[in-house]
Amino acid sequence: MNDMPTLETRLARAKFRSWHRGTREADYMIGGFFDRYHATWGDAEMNWFEDLLAEDDVDIMAWGLQTQDVPPKFQGELIEKMQKLDYVDIPS
Repeated sequence: MNDMPTLETRLARAKFRSWHRGTREADYMIGGFFDRYHATWGDAEMNWFEDLLAEDDVDIMAWGLQTQDVPPKFQGELIEKMQKLDYVDIPS
């Protein structure tokens, strides 16, 4: 019996968590990043994103805006994509 959630379930949870951060700015940055890139993610990317979602919004935003150094565990292609995010489609 496998109690591990499927990737589909994890993506649904991550979408909700990324768009309900507590501030509109964090919702747009984190939710917009999720919407733009999640379709190509596998388990490794989901693990990274779920770990990121556990961090404080102010830190995630500072890493995304490059006003604070990114911790080694979050460095790499995904945070670089967040740093280059130039447009977010805001759901109505």
